Amino acid sequence: MYKDIKVIAFDADDTLWVNETYFRYAEHEFAKLLTNYETENKIDQELFKKEIENLNLYGYGIKGFILSMIECALELSNNQISPATIGKIVNIGKEMLEKPIELIAGIEDVLQYLQSDYKLIVATKGDLLDQERKLEKSGLLKYFHHIEVMSDKKPKDYLKLIQHLEINPKELLMIGNSLKSDVLPLLEIGAAAIHLPFHTTWMHEEVSEKEKAASSYKTVLNIKEVLTLF
Repeated sequence: MYKDIKVIAFDADDTLWVNETYFRYAEHEFAKLLTNYETENKIDQELFKKEIENLNLYGYGIKGFILSMIECALELSNNQISPATIGKIVNIGKEMLEKPIELIAGIEDVLQYLQSDYKLIVATKGDLLDQERKLEKSGLLKYFHHIEVMSDKKPKDYLKLIQHLEINPKELLMIGNSLKSDVLPLLEIGAAAIHLPFHTTWMHEEVSEKEKAASSYKTVLNIKEVLTLF
């Protein structure tokens, strides 16, 4: 099935290790701080809007999320939020940055198996410092030939990566949890992709049923299923 593949790229967050779960918990803690101003559902909606509004400024990652939480708190409280509460919001973000790395079950076995026959790389987006820190703490760096922290994961970003790797699109396989970022853009440029769903997905990464139906890709429910495809 993947006879032309030379390079296998792995997404990082929620593909190599758990990540989105911590954002859901942080959102809940943030909402608890603002219960005097709005309902949790409304706070969640406004925070999401603020994150999307700020993506072009802050990019993806925890630091941008912290700034969006602070801005959201100021707006929802009509600038009445206390400095002490702002401090608590910052601490929510710091706790996220200090979380231990919880590897996805089976991922190291898969990397060990594939590394002898393929060049393995990480292709992720987010904050460079944070992603480098997580990779270092994960113990997985030894399996990868190259680490690419991308500002976004659009077709043009993957084409740039392919050019850097000096390969053809058909020689790249991407494995990741996001259809929007890790699967559909690859198919668009003629590369291959495997979808590994995670139980929690950020709303910004969701795609329509129409988009799903229009594309042909392989889905595995466990990372070890990948090994049955080679």
